[in-house]
Amino acid sequence: MSELFGTLPDGTPVHRWTLKRAGVRVRVLSYGGIVQSVEVPDREGRTADVVLGFPGLDGYLEHPEPYLGALVGRYANRIAGGRFPLNGRTYALTRNSEPNSLHGGERGFDKRVWEVEPVEHGVRLTRVSPHGEEGFPGRLEVTAVYTLEESGALRISYEAVTDAPTVVNLTHHAYWNLRGAGHADGHELRLAASRYTPVDADLIPTGALADVTGSRFDFRTADEVGSGYDHNFVLDKGVTAAPQEVAELHDPASGRTLTVSTTEPGLQLYTADHLSAPFAPGDGIALETQHFPDSPNRPEFPSTVLRPGEVFGSETLYAFSTR
Repeated sequence: MSELFGTLPDGTPVHRWTLKRAGVRVRVLSYGGIVQSVEVPDREGRTADVVLGFPGLDGYLEHPEPYLGALVGRYANRIAGGRFPLNGRTYALTRNSEPNSLHGGERGFDKRVWEVEPVEHGVRLTRVSPHGEEGFPGRLEVTAVYTLEESGALRISYEAVTDAPTVVNLTHHAYWNLRGAGHADGHELRLAASRYTPVDADLIPTGALADVTGSRFDFRTADEVGSGYDHNFVLDKGVTAAPQEVAELHDPASGRTLTVSTTEPGLQLYTADHLSAPFAPGDGIALETQHFPDSPNRPEFPSTVLRPGEVFGSETLYAFSTR
């Protein structure tokens, strides 16, 4: 089911699609592939929205930087200096987070209107990113399918093909607050990652893969999240053909639990310390499944290069339960 959600300044309409199954309701926008809301019950059966979002389109247009609930690309996370080498040539990208490129540039996938069509228990979003958009090479055809499983889990599947060598790294940028409102303090996180990628002052990986043992980055046993995180964790499983469970976020107050499974090798934990009004720092927790930041400049990291004839594929599953 779809409805008109608003109109962009240039007159382009933005629609909202509502998905319902197994007591879960998800609302998806054609603008930015944004998941506006995810409503799930707590241990007492009371339903609340567990992701941060704006009630109207104006909120997303006036506050673009948090990337609330958005589909992020062409390249999620940062590329150092807004430059990377590929096939003997260096490509210069839009540097929207000086001195780096962040989340695809000034007008990444999160600020584009996608074509949307219904599929069984979900929607399919498609878009063509032309050669040179934000400096990225190649004409990239992208598909993202959002579906609700029989259990009420939200599955997001991505595919992309290109007509020239390029780099691709897509993610979903929801901010989770399983309490449904207020600060997300007290949430407990379990993360199957024995290493993480330390960063410099510009949040670019140094190239090291640091052991989490004995540090505040060790979530191998569930622990309260706290604040001060904007780091990529190296998932123990690596790249996999099918989603494997990598994270569990739990709110003891409501009993709600989010389990994240993915094919990706990394997960960016961001505790939203820089959120601003109408939200406050720490109101949500982002768990961005991804390849590593700055991989195009780090050949030792899992590759994000996509070439003609290949198909980029990525899938992440968000499952909900209570205890």
